[in-house]
Parts: sequence; structure tokens; C-alpha cells
Amino acid sequence: MTPKTSSSTAAPAMSIVQASAQRALRLRDALDRLLNRFQPVAALLARGYVAQVFFSAGLTKLRDWDTTVALFTDEYHVPLLSPAVAAVLGTCGEVVLPVLLVLGLGGRIPALGLCVVNAVAVISLSEIAPAALQQHITWGVLLVGLAVFGAGRWAVDTLLKVNPR
Repeated sequence: MTPKTSSSTAAPAMSIVQASAQRALRLRDALDRLLNRFQPVAALLARGYVAQVFFSAGLTKLRDWDTTVALFTDEYHVPLLSPAVAAVLGTCGEVVLPVLLVLGLGGRIPALGLCVVNAVAVISLSEIAPAALQQHITWGVLLVGLAVFGAGRWAVDTLLKVNPR
């Protein structure tokens, strides 16, 4: 006589595995739905955080233009641009792009523009402290995320769409 183990014990074990897998998938789907509800607020917080950093830097440059031009002449060595042109472009980018970003106006363009401003800031400094570099990396990651995934539903661009598809 041969033992009957193959079909009699395998079926209940397989149904336990299938039931566990289905339960895990339902749990994952519920977690996805919950986290998806937080996407708009997460995007808004990321936009606000990064916008505040760059806008504050732009306002600082505007407050003392002579010092700003001196910094672009002596400290920031922006490739291919004269210090005066680099100062104007950098300051404009730091003042205008954050406003567009925090409003969610212009799609991904403000995030990409601030990525460029951020990269140029790192490249143009001959020496950068490790903590400052880490901050630039954090801002860059947030900006890339906003450029890739968009500003989210809580954005002026979303409100302006008449027939979103």
C-alpha cells in the first residue's frame, strides 16, 4: 500500500497559501488607497518646503544687491556666464520659480528650473560643507520627485483644467 499524502494534504496547504496571499493583496490594496489620499498634501508640503528655501535665498540676494554681485564675482564661479548675468539669472530663478512651484502653476517646469538653480549652486562653489551639500541633495531629490510625479491635485494647474483626462 502507498501512502495518500500527495493530494489529500497538498490541497488544504495550497488553499491556506492562496488565502494568505489574497489577504496580503487586499491589505496592500487598502494601504495603497490610504496612502494615495495623502499624495496631494505630501506634494504640497514638498513644494512649500523647497519653495521657501529658494525664495528666502532670492530675497536675501535682492536685499543687498552689491553684496550679491560681489559674491557672484568672488565666491560663485558660474560657468559660461559673467558674474552680473549669473547674479540676475540666479536671483530671478530663486524669486520667480518658487512662487510658481508652491502654487502648482506651470506644471513641472518650476521644479526642473529649480533643479538647474540647485545644481548650478553646487557646481559653482569651489568648496561646499558636507552639511550644505546634504541639504542641496535633499532639495534636489524633492525637486526631481515633483518634476517626475507632478505638483499633485492641490495645484493651480489642476484647478485650471476644464476637462481633465
